Amino acid sequence: MAQIHLEIVTPTGPVVSEDVDVVTAPGSGGEFGVLANHAPYLTTIKPGTLSYRKDRDTKYLMVSGGFVEVSCNRATFLVESAEFGTAIDVERALKAKERAERRIAQAVQGDAEVNRIRAEAALHRALARLQTAQRAKL
Repeated sequence: MAQIHLEIVTPTGPVVSEDVDVVTAPGSGGEFGVLANHAPYLTTIKPGTLSYRKDRDTKYLMVSGGFVEVSCNRATFLVESAEFGTAIDVERALKAKERAERRIAQAVQGDAEVNRIRAEAALHRALARLQTAQRAKL
């Protein structure tokens, strides 16, 4: 089977650089998949689970917002952060989720000191971490 080269890069450096069979990622327009010989493609990435398969092994990463460019049998993801599902601290993610939900509730009640947009973004990241950790355990 033909492969595509996957690069996942964060501001702190590369996270993944290997040839894979298929990549599935959370685009801003919905989840999309990339195989070898994919047409050129550029889109934004939203927080969620990115998965890739090589041979019979599937790996899951939580990615935050960013961009992806697909061209010349290469998929390059430039994201704010990326964590392998097996390395996610579930208790910490649950606490972050609860904290974000409390802050959103405060914002809804009119607390001017709470930035609702930031609280919602934190909630999305926490939910993405929890989802990715669960998928990595299956």
